[in-house]
Amino acid sequence: MRVAAPCRGDGNIRPLVTPVDLRSDTVTRPSPGMREAMARAEVGDDVYGEDPTVNRLQERVADLLGKEAALFVPSGTMANQVALGVLTRPGDEVICDEGAHAANFEGGAMAALWGVQPRTLPGVRGILEPGQVEAAVRPANEHFPRSRVLEIENTHNRGGGSVYPLARVRALAEVARRHGLDLYLDGARLLNACAASGAAARDYAEAATLASLCLSKGLGAPAGSLVAGPRELVREARRLRKRLGGGMRQAGVLAAAGLWALDHNVGRLAEDHENARALAGALAALPGCTVPHPVETNLVFAAFAGRGAVELAARLREAGVLCNPEGSRPDVLRFVTHLDVSRADAVEAARRVARVLGA
Repeated sequence: MRVAAPCRGDGNIRPLVTPVDLRSDTVTRPSPGMREAMARAEVGDDVYGEDPTVNRLQERVADLLGKEAALFVPSGTMANQVALGVLTRPGDEVICDEGAHAANFEGGAMAALWGVQPRTLPGVRGILEPGQVEAAVRPANEHFPRSRVLEIENTHNRGGGSVYPLARVRALAEVARRHGLDLYLDGARLLNACAASGAAARDYAEAATLASLCLSKGLGAPAGSLVAGPRELVREARRLRKRLGGGMRQAGVLAAAGLWALDHNVGRLAEDHENARALAGALAALPGCTVPHPVETNLVFAAFAGRGAVELAARLREAGVLCNPEGSRPDVLRFVTHLDVSRADAVEAARRVARVLGA
C-alpha cells in the first residue's frame, strides 16, 4: 500500500510514500511460505470433524497449552465469547480488568450473547492483584449476581503489551479455586508473553479451565484462534461455535497458515519486541513526547503533550506512519511492531514522527 498526501495550494501532489503500518499486528500479510502451505493444505469438512489439517492444528495447540483438546474458531473475539459462554450462565458475573478486550472491544457480547455482566477492576497496566480479586467475589446471596469466572488477558492490550508474571497467574488461580471460580486465559498475544518472560505457554495455561491462543496477531496468520481445555468443555465450545456461525467447512486452508506460523514465526517474536523498544527510545527523545509504560513486548504507547491523538494520527498518516489513538487518554497513540516491520522501518517511522512534530 502507498499513500499520497493531499494537494498543496499549487495543485501539486506530494510524492507517494510507502507507509510504515504500525496500527496493529493484525495487519500482517501471509508470507510466500505460508501461502504455499495454504495452497497445499489437505482439507475436508470441519463441521463433520473431517478436515485433517484443522485436526492437526487443534492437536498441536492442545499440546502446546497442556490441554486435552482444542477448537479452531475464526477470530479472537469468538474464542473469548465461546469460552465465556461455556463457563457461565445468564445472570453470572465475570471478574476482569477494566481494560479487558472481552469487556470493551467485543460489541457488548457478554451481555448480548450470554446474559452475563463484567465486574471490572482497576489493574496495574491490566495486571490484577489477588487481593482485589478476592474482595470482588460476590457473597452467596440472592441479591447479587454469581461470581463465576476470573478472566485475565496476556499480554494485556490496554496495558501497553504488559506481561503477566507466571507467579501472579498462579496466585490468581488459587484465589479463583478457593472461591469456586473458573479461570479463563485470553491468550491473544500469549506467545509474546512467553517470548518476553521465558515461561512456557503450558505453564501460563496450566491453572486455567480454558485458554485461548490467537494466530492472526504476532504469528502472522490471516485468521483464526483456538480455545483449549478439557475435552468435554471443548465439545460444548464446538456447539457454541456453531450457534455463532463459526463452523467452517474446508478450513484446513486457514489451519495450514496457523501450523506454518507455529513452525516459523514464534522464534522471531523477540525481534518485534526489540524493534518496539527501538521505536520507543526514538520517540521518547522527541520534544513533548513521553512513553508512559515500559515496553515489554511489541506495543508502544506514546503521549504527545498538548496534541490530540486523533488529529495527530491523521497527520502522521499523511506522512506515511499508520497508528491508532489508544483511547484511554486523548493525547496517546499506540504503535505496534510486527513481522512486516523491520528495524529500519521502526527508525524511519520515528523520523517521520519527528518531521510532523517539527522536531
